Amino acid sequence: MQPHSAKPTLNHPAFMKIAGFTFVRNALKFDYPVVEAIRSVLPLCDYFVVAVGNSEDETLALIQSIGDPKIHIFQTVWDDSLRAGGRVLALETDKAFQAIPADFDWCFYIQGDECIHEQDIPAIRSAMEQYLHDPNTEGLLFHYRHFYGSYDYLGVSRRWYRREVRVVRNDKRIFSYKDAQGFRINDKGQLRKLKVRLVPAHIHHYGWVRHPQAQQQKQWGFHRLYMSDEGVRRHVGDEPHFIYDGSEPLVRFEGIHPAVMQPRVQAQNWKFESDPARMRWSFKERLSAFIEKWTGWRVGEYRNYTRV
Repeated sequence: MQPHSAKPTLNHPAFMKIAGFTFVRNALKFDYPVVEAIRSVLPLCDYFVVAVGNSEDETLALIQSIGDPKIHIFQTVWDDSLRAGGRVLALETDKAFQAIPADFDWCFYIQGDECIHEQDIPAIRSAMEQYLHDPNTEGLLFHYRHFYGSYDYLGVSRRWYRREVRVVRNDKRIFSYKDAQGFRINDKGQLRKLKVRLVPAHIHHYGWVRHPQAQQQKQWGFHRLYMSDEGVRRHVGDEPHFIYDGSEPLVRFEGIHPAVMQPRVQAQNWKFESDPARMRWSFKERLSAFIEKWTGWRVGEYRNYTRV
């Protein structure tokens, strides 16, 4: 890793220092927009750690090509024997988090298929400043937009999580939980959820937007983190292209994608259309969606955090 030489930028007060972190492996093979993910967060950060796993492609060169002095790369070796619950994803997240020097206050975690919008940066920075000295705030919670099939549609069924923690304090008692979706903290020997504040900002999740061939390859690689090759074959199948579910409940995205994602959006070279007549809504989902629309409460929602 390169020597630590971060300095406060003009974008935020000298007393607050922000680091970013992520992990990645086989970004080119599985078409992860990891460069866009990193670039979306860099304006907030003084320092950014990327744990680059042993890859079958030129992922390391791809990350190096970003060419930003804030980025600090170190190489890791994934334990491919860990196929229970995607545990290796959390371990790689922890490697990146633990590599952040102690003098940083907040740590922004971004996964390789996520981006923030440049319009949300002021609100994120404001929340970091507001809760910097609040010991009751251990992390910041974000709204999510999950894209499916193309850059034009958002998933709206109950299977998509609404919110997740993406900023945590630089407290090394914090660790990535299960398959790296959320975090926990070791509080005097007791493991508990982080106490967090909701930020008026979104994470744009592009994990289900790829050319069908690349998406099928990604499905193979991803599910190998959870099950045996035989199990993957049963679950994913042998088709060369992923078949997007035309009955997935979706709504058209009417907003504007982050600037870093615009080249990918413009280059989309496959067709996907949602069919409202085929959308698969159960009665429970329809009832839950109705209640959420009028109250803001999602019935039975699993939360990886404790809101304060």
